[in-house]
Formats: sequence, C-alpha cells, structure tokens
Amino acid sequence: MRSGLLVLFFFLSYFHLSAQEIRILDSDTGEPVSGVAIYNQDQSKYTISDIEGVAIITNFSDTEVIIFKSVSYKEVYRRKREILQNNSIVVLEPGENQLEQITLSAARFKLKKDEIPQKIVSIVPSEILMANPQTSADLLESTGQVFVQKSQLGGGSPMIRGFSTNRLLLTVDGVRMNSAIFRSGNLQNVISVDPLMVENAEVILGPGSVVYGSDAIGGVMNFYTLQPDFSFTGGTSVSGSIYTRFATANNENTVHADVNVGRENWAFRTGITYSDFGDLKMGEHGPDDYLRPDYAERQNGIDVMVENPDPLVQKPTGYDQINLLQKVKYMPSKDWDFNLGIVYSQTSDFPRFDRLYRKKDGVLRAAEWYYGPQTWFLGNLKINHRSRSEFYDKVQFTGAYQYFGEIRNDRDFGEPLLFSTEENVDAYSANLDFEKSLSESKLFYGFEYVLNSVASEGAFRNIQNGETGDTASRYPDDSKWQSMAMYSSYQWKISEDLSLQSGLRYNHILVNARFEDRFYDFPFEEANISTGALTGSLGLNWRQNHFVGWRLGLSTAFRAPNIDDIGKIFDSEPGSVVVPNPNLKSEYAYNAELGADFNFSDNLRLGLTAYYTYLDDAMVRRDYDLGGVTEIDYQGEPSRVQAIQNAANAYVYGLEAGLEIDFSVALRMNSQFSYTYGEENDGGEYVPLRHAAPMFGSTHLVWNKRKLKLDLFAEYNGEFDFEDLAPGEQDKAYLYATDSNGNPYSPAWYTLNLTGQYRLNLNWLATVSLENITNQRYRTYSSGIAAAGRNLIIALSYNF
Repeated sequence: MRSGLLVLFFFLSYFHLSAQEIRILDSDTGEPVSGVAIYNQDQSKYTISDIEGVAIITNFSDTEVIIFKSVSYKEVYRRKREILQNNSIVVLEPGENQLEQITLSAARFKLKKDEIPQKIVSIVPSEILMANPQTSADLLESTGQVFVQKSQLGGGSPMIRGFSTNRLLLTVDGVRMNSAIFRSGNLQNVISVDPLMVENAEVILGPGSVVYGSDAIGGVMNFYTLQPDFSFTGGTSVSGSIYTRFATANNENTVHADVNVGRENWAFRTGITYSDFGDLKMGEHGPDDYLRPDYAERQNGIDVMVENPDPLVQKPTGYDQINLLQKVKYMPSKDWDFNLGIVYSQTSDFPRFDRLYRKKDGVLRAAEWYYGPQTWFLGNLKINHRSRSEFYDKVQFTGAYQYFGEIRNDRDFGEPLLFSTEENVDAYSANLDFEKSLSESKLFYGFEYVLNSVASEGAFRNIQNGETGDTASRYPDDSKWQSMAMYSSYQWKISEDLSLQSGLRYNHILVNARFEDRFYDFPFEEANISTGALTGSLGLNWRQNHFVGWRLGLSTAFRAPNIDDIGKIFDSEPGSVVVPNPNLKSEYAYNAELGADFNFSDNLRLGLTAYYTYLDDAMVRRDYDLGGVTEIDYQGEPSRVQAIQNAANAYVYGLEAGLEIDFSVALRMNSQFSYTYGEENDGGEYVPLRHAAPMFGSTHLVWNKRKLKLDLFAEYNGEFDFEDLAPGEQDKAYLYATDSNGNPYSPAWYTLNLTGQYRLNLNWLATVSLENITNQRYRTYSSGIAAAGRNLIIALSYNF
C-alpha cells in the first residue's frame, strides 16, 4: 500500500513539474527563442529560456504576472495560469530592432531576409556581448565573414569580397558615413563607431549602389545605435546598463553606461563609453620579423634608437577614446514619430605604427608619425509617417550633419621639422524614402542629396627653435563634392516560395576643387567634374522545397571620384608622391552571385554563395607626369610622381560557406569560410588584386545551458606567398615575414579561443574570454601591427 502511494506521489509530482515547463516561440517563424529573461514584477523570481526556448516556471504562482523580456522582441506580460491554458506556449513578436529574420539594409525599410537575393550578415546584441570586441572593426571580424586589416592599434580596415576602403560603404543609423576624403589606402574610420553603443549591425556582402549610391561596390556595413524605448506601464520608466571590461594584451580599461527614460510617447537614451588602451603585446610563437627590437626616443634634444626591453611589446601603440550618444524619440500619434540622434567620438593622438619601424640603412626613417585627434560628430533627424495614401504607406525623411576632423603628424628621424596636415569635412545629407504595398508586391523609391565641404591645410614646426610655417595641404582647400540621386526598388512575391527584387538608381556627381601654386607648379588651376551613373539590380529568391532554397542576383555598382582621388598630395611610399589628377571619371562594377541554403535536417544546415565581380575603369595609383615632369621634391626627398587614374580593370571571384550543426539541445557548432581570388590589369599584365584577402574563416562550438554559455572557437587565415602579393605589397617588405628566398610573404596562422558567459541573475552578466590560447605571433594580411598574443578579457555588465 505504501509503495503504491509513493508511486502515485512521484507520478503526480512528475506530472505537476512537467506542466510547469513552457516553450517560447517566435511569432513569425515558429522557431524557439533562447535567452529570454523571465521574471515577476518585483524581480524576486527569475529564470531564462534555453536554446530550445524551454523554461521552467514552477516557482511562479498561478495568478502572478510573469514578464518575458528579450532585446530582440516586444516585452510580454502573462499570468501563469493563462500560459498553462494556452498549451504552455508563449509567443513573442519581433521588436523594432529584431534583425535575425528582418533586415533594414536592403531597402531602408523592414524586409524579410528570406525574400531578398542578397547575402546579409546580421549581428544581434547577444552576439555583441559574447564577442567582447574592443572596436567595431573587431566586431565585424568576429563574424568570420569580414576580413580586417590594421595599420595600428587605433585602426581596422574591413575587406569584403576583394574590395576595401572607399569601395565599401559605411552607414550609421542609415546615414552615409563615407566622406569626400575616404581614400583607397587602408581606412580606419570604423573605429569611431562604438560597439557598445551598437544595438544591431548588418553587412551586405556585395554591391548596394541601388539603395546607397557611390562606393557600395564590395559591400555595405550598417550600424544601428541604441534606440530609446517608450514606457509600457503608462508612467515613467527608467532602465539602462553599466559595463566594464579589462584586457591584458594591451592593458585595456573600458567603462560604459547608458540610461533610458521612457514615457508613453516620449523616450530619451543617453550613453557614454571611455576606453584606455596601452601598448599591444604580440604572441611568443611566430616570425621574428614582427618583433619590435628598438624604437625612437628623443633624449637631450637628439633622436636616438632605444633598445626595447621587451620586443613583444609594440611601442608605441596605445591611445584612448571617448564616445557619447544622445537619442530622443517622440511619437505624437501612431502615424507619426520623430527621432533625434547625436553621436560623438574622439580619440587621443594615436601612433601610425607601420610607419614607425621602417628603416633605411639600419636607421629608423621616422622619429614621429601619429594621427590625432580623430573626431567625428553625427547629428541625425528622422521623421516617419504612416499613411494610406495612393503614393505611399510609409515615408521616412532623414536629415543629417556630420563633422570629420583628421590630423596627420610626421617627422623624420634626426630632422627638426614636424609636418602636419589637418582636414575638416562638413557633410550634409537629406534622404526621402517611400514604401508602397501593391497587393503581392512592394515598391520602394526615394531621393538623396549629399554635400561635402573639405577644408585642408598644411603646416610645419621646427621642434628645436619653434619656427612655424605653411606647407602644402593634403587636399585642395575649400573643395566641394555633391551627389544627387533618385532610386526605385520593386519586390514582387510571385508565389509563396518565389520572390523577385529589382532596382534602378541614377546618381549625378559634382566635384569642384581649386589648386594653389604656392608650393607646386601644377599645369592646371581647378578641377570641375560633372558625371552621372546609372546602376541596377535584379534578383530571385526561390524556396524550392524544405530541403533547399536558392538566391540569384545580378547587379551593377559604381564609385564616383571624390576629393581624395582628384586632389590628394601625399607620400604613398618612400620615394613616391601622389599628386592631383582632375581628369578622373567613375569606375563601374558588374556583379553576379548564386547562393543556396540547404536544410539537410532540423539539426544540419549549410549555406553556400559563389560570386563574380568585374571592375571597369578602376581608379588606381600609377606613374604620372606634371607637364612632363616625372620627379619632384616632396618634404626634402626626391620622389617620383604618381596619380590616381582610370587605368585598370579587375576581376574577383569567390566562395562563402556557412555550416550549422545542432548536436543536442545545448550544443551547437557553426563555421564560416571565405575564399577570394582577384586580379588587376597592370599595363596589360594581370597581377594579384591588393584587397583580395587570403582564405579565412572561423569555427565555433557553443554550449548553452540555462545561465551558462561557453564558446570554444578557432580563427584561421591562409598563406600568401610572395607571388600572391600585389606589386604594391611586394614593395612593402617591412610589413611581412621573410621566406627562405629572402622575399616578403604573409604566413598562415590560427588561434584557439574560449569565451564563457554566466548570467548571475536578471541584472548581472559576467563574460570571460581567453583569446589566442597558444600565444601565436601573427599579422593579418597587409597589416602593419601584429595581433594580440595570449589575451585575458574580463567583462561585467549590470542591467537595470
């Protein structure tokens, strides 16, 4: 009798406990939602959903209101008994910033990702916290699908599908960040975007000129910063976060705080981040070519080469940075909302490290070479209106002002003159974008105007006697770059499984610059360029069956000459100087890509994308003459004359692969791999394309159980032999290791890494990472600084 009662007791207990297990699902896809915070109103009870969206709510009472909160979904309030009556299922609706299945980048309005032909990489808040990036360049690199070059610690130049710098477009909150002085050399502006202020990010792999215009040849990187949240309770709500991080490889100290104040139709978000980075220490195991045996120091008024007590420490590389954010949102009615955003970033001076270890006859060439401070300001006003007009359902106006400030300072070893150039850009833009639904299709169209005004000046200072004076500026002062455009994009859902997307854009570019003859005798006085560009795209997205889906895309893109192309004066390398060329025209890219997504089972998924891009009338640096003169004196050194010219064509093709395997509810593997090959026509001979990166990728093994998440991952990079390097890279032996023949080459490398994340409770989240566990010494291709050696990162965040 007693044994029977015990069996009955355990049976009833098991049944009762099972009834307390609930499942949380996405309303759009029906997929489980992991990482949902579940708690009562006084936060005395708390749990979190696992990778299958399952959570146990036994501790909650039947009448208690339970709150379900996730950064990617709308907050939900449910009583426990209501949930149990609904088959123990809670359905969450995607929030405004849910980008896993929704993309904002393809048309400036929300679209389902599985209905567009372009490959788009989405980065959501949980991935940002797990990646623990020091900069937004590191955040992009963490995806395993964007290659990043670094010339110094304060840098990060993304490469996508064989293109880089001003052939990639960077936007923040939908505002074009590329300015008229974005150059073809490695570009570091992405570090101005604070990853801790980023709510979501998206990367379009491949052309995006139809929506974004000039420069969007290889890809578009879109960052969406923290947004204000309204109050859901009718009163005033206050929430926010505090975050701190420390890293051993460069003694990084970062602190961040943001606070949100929300009311029913007003919301405010304020954020601040400060980072202090010390000199970066490289790994122990790798090429000795990367070591820093000595550095320049000024002692008793004389430049001397000082022995580095620890050649693994790259002196000097440290700097600090501050980022500020202020957002205001006002929604007077359900049909109108107004958004004001202000973003500010400023660095301290930071060394251009790859210029500081170049030597000539065993002596350092430069005693000083540093940027700074680098300043960026963005003021952005967005007005959204919803209507049932015959012309549009939604309209969005975006008006923005940006300020860019850059300063370059350099002084040769043993010389008293410190040369400086300072550039300031005022950038104004206005966009008007419309969306209209037409039965089974959507029409997007819009207009854009951009104006960049460039101020540039050059100066020198004698550090011994204080004498100052003017020198040639880097760019023609008071030059202007303007862009006017209209575009249209059409999405047609032909059937439930087949959709078509097409687009057309016309852009007109005006460039005006005047050249002074105070320092150089130019055979021209001004450059006036007026050029148009017509680009288009056509793509299909077909879900053939449950097993396979196809994406096919054809598109064109362009890059119009900017002030950097037509008017720059700078030393590209020792013994060469780039001078203005007022006769440039736009370059065009023609792209085709085919993608396939295979669902072998619910636990095994494979994505493949193959692409080919042809670049015509490419703007490249080539030897030039100024009225027959092929060599001039630049800062006291005879230098051969070069200029940016439409003198080449190029092609690039590649393959991207992504694999996901769910071994169990808690254990998942995902892997990304990219292969790129490109060549450029150099005087009738094809040579390797400079920004076609070696094959690279990453593999992650992720274990996620309740409050603990572990990520064991490897990052890897292929080798570039001397023959694989572009001619311009072969001439930069100081950047590379030396092979057995004495030639520069880029060795293959790998790192093993482990990240652990533990949620102590609803408010506290701890993250610990051990990067480069085997302490490898390596440089990513074309980089001027070696990557971090073994690096312990500790981060702690508090949400309220």
